[in-house]
Amino acid sequence: MFSIRMSINGYDPELWSAIESESRRQEEHIELIASENYASPRVLEAQGSVLTNKYAEGYPGKRYYGGCE
Repeated sequence: MFSIRMSINGYDPELWSAIESESRRQEEHIELIASENYASPRVLEAQGSVLTNKYAEGYPGKRYYGGCE
């Protein structure tokens, strides 16, 4: 079941291992593909927040879904 308190490592150790491996790879190697530059810790924190649950389609002031003003 879904647990708000369980970490990825506790829920899926194999996925956690893949995340850790990718993190080490990014720290130890230079990435020359601009679209693959890594995000700052603040961006990662925001993407992992409740704001991720909001889907916004359309333009500011003309959103298709409620709560996207």
